Amino acid sequence: MKKLVIGILAHVDAGKTTLSESILYLTGSIRKLGRVDNRDAFLDTYELERARGITIFSKQAVFTLGDTSVTLMDTPGHVDFSAEMERTLQILDYAILVISGADGVQGHTETLWRLLKKYRIPVFLFINKMDQNGTDKGALLEDVKSRLDGNCVDFGADQEELMENIAVCEDHTLESYLESGTVEVPDIRKLIRKRNVFPCYFGSALKLQGVEGFLAGMENYTECPDYSNRFGAKVFKISRDEQGSRMTHLKITGGTLRVRDMLAGREEEKVNQIRIYSGAKFEAVSEAEAGTVCAVTGPLTTCAGQGIGMEEESELPVLEPVLTYQVILPAGYDVSVMLKNLRQLEEEEPQLHIVWNETLGEIQAQVMGEVQIEILKSLVQERFGVSVEFGTGNIVYKETILEPVEGVGHFEPLRHYAEVHLLLEPGEQGSGLQFEARCSEDMLDRNWQRLVLTHLEERRHKGVLTGAEITDMKITLVSGRAHIKHTEGGDFRQATYRAVRQGLMERPVGCWNRIINFAWKFLQNLLDELWQILNGCRDGLTRRSRRGK
Repeated sequence: MKKLVIGILAHVDAGKTTLSESILYLTGSIRKLGRVDNRDAFLDTYELERARGITIFSKQAVFTLGDTSVTLMDTPGHVDFSAEMERTLQILDYAILVISGADGVQGHTETLWRLLKKYRIPVFLFINKMDQNGTDKGALLEDVKSRLDGNCVDFGADQEELMENIAVCEDHTLESYLESGTVEVPDIRKLIRKRNVFPCYFGSALKLQGVEGFLAGMENYTECPDYSNRFGAKVFKISRDEQGSRMTHLKITGGTLRVRDMLAGREEEKVNQIRIYSGAKFEAVSEAEAGTVCAVTGPLTTCAGQGIGMEEESELPVLEPVLTYQVILPAGYDVSVMLKNLRQLEEEEPQLHIVWNETLGEIQAQVMGEVQIEILKSLVQERFGVSVEFGTGNIVYKETILEPVEGVGHFEPLRHYAEVHLLLEPGEQGSGLQFEARCSEDMLDRNWQRLVLTHLEERRHKGVLTGAEITDMKITLVSGRAHIKHTEGGDFRQATYRAVRQGLMERPVGCWNRIINFAWKFLQNLLDELWQILNGCRDGLTRRSRRGK
């Protein structure tokens, strides 16, 4: 069968999980229609989700649409779990954006729309809760057009109006429409695929109104991608099952993955089992073809965002935590044990950024908000049997540089030697850290160059202004030296770290010099103005004195 991966996204309480439930019910994947408020929704597989009535972790369900096998990815709607949602976007062929008819387009809806645009994902819109009093279809459509995109088209309109609205979305299609009086279905599919048209459907997922028409529209107007025979896979999530086994969730983007194949993480690791999940249950299979979303056991060094085979690494996520909190442990609890446990959670939620702050002597975590804190506390209690608390949140700051600078690191204790020269350049906002080597092998052997780049990538480097993590910077290895007898790998680690810090130290000096020069000039101008005022007052008093005489 042909394969499609479709994600469903929404602002919290828009009815996303209810729509997922309706889709699975109408396509025969589930026999009973569950409800969020009854705590029996098919995709709310965790007790925390049932208790709170929100989606916390992305999950999948499989259903058949015509001759296509569709993997439906249910993503969190609450802003605190946006990072989990964003990681799922990288594997989607299409997206369903659910909007509450009672609330219209909300702030987080616009954020989701920008992310879908960034990842170039075609979108179908379902305007939900149209059974509620006060909903106005015309006003909602205008709201969607003005705040999201003018090419959002009501696919529930009559045929003539629909064809006309689709045609005006692209010049070439309009010319064809004026000649033939219609727009062919393959052309509509291409327009949707290219994000030139965004189909809108209206209904009520709870009452199954408009959902069948929505499914018929998706069957008619979606097309499956062509996959390469070369093997490729994209990792989007790491989790653990009830037995504690580490699972790597990925989408096969080319070729076929088989049990006992070697999967490349930080090292080659064998695949022990391939699972295809649907809700809380899974089917173990011997192989997975391109287009399949599956979880594999065996690999221990994979990470979210990793590309395998022909796939490249994913870009840095747009949505990042804005607060950092101290993790407060019970009295007498071993800090090293908790740090190891939290690293396990960090694998599953990379945006936690678990760090040990040596200066303050505390474990710190970055989170999106209060709801995520409550979930983390519950997870730590459930998984490790420890009750932790979180201190007062502080805003997450990051540092960068304004101008290029060279940093030099030298490490030469007895019988050790390494020297590293780095060029630090400011990058575009949101670019993160980028690393490159432009060093002659006559000056520094290729193996040493690779080692320097590894040391640059293996840690988060702190700035020198506030001690915040540095970002939006390109670091290039331009030169270096090693001793034929006394140089070891650890020597370049020290030299590399020293080169970064020495380069960063150049910036505050230059900044303070500029600040001092500006302050001095300002003070000089102020004194000049005061002197002129005093001279003016003296001249005025002199003239009055003369007239008095």
